[in-house]
Amino acid sequence: MHIESPKKTVGKNKEEVYAFLTDLQNFEKLMPESIDKFEILDEDTFLFALNGMPQIVLKRKEQIPHERVVLGAASEKLPFTLSAHIEGIDVNSSEVTLSFEGEFNAMMAMMIKNPITNFMATLSENLTKI
Repeated sequence: MHIESPKKTVGKNKEEVYAFLTDLQNFEKLMPESIDKFEILDEDTFLFALNGMPQIVLKRKEQIPHERVVLGAASEKLPFTLSAHIEGIDVNSSEVTLSFEGEFNAMMAMMIKNPITNFMATLSENLTKI
């Protein structure tokens, strides 16, 4: 399953956006208002829970300076990645696209597609406000 958010313009250069996204504590600022729990587990891992949803643990999987940050599920039960692709526009702005990649059976994919799409839209929109 592949879901991609529309490109969003952020009023920060790509170095600043990259620095923001590599500090996992900042993901709390990007979460939807319905966040129930957010906790940093170690320098590469955090967990969060939205109201009525199970906890999700994300681990930093890859970083390419000023271009991409990839987080992945810490559990092998539901393997997926959430990537932020950063492109510089000029010295004061950049564009960010979020993409979700996961391998799910058809039933699971049908159940989670809308919530994940909405979640990514919220993360993307909140990123424009940093």
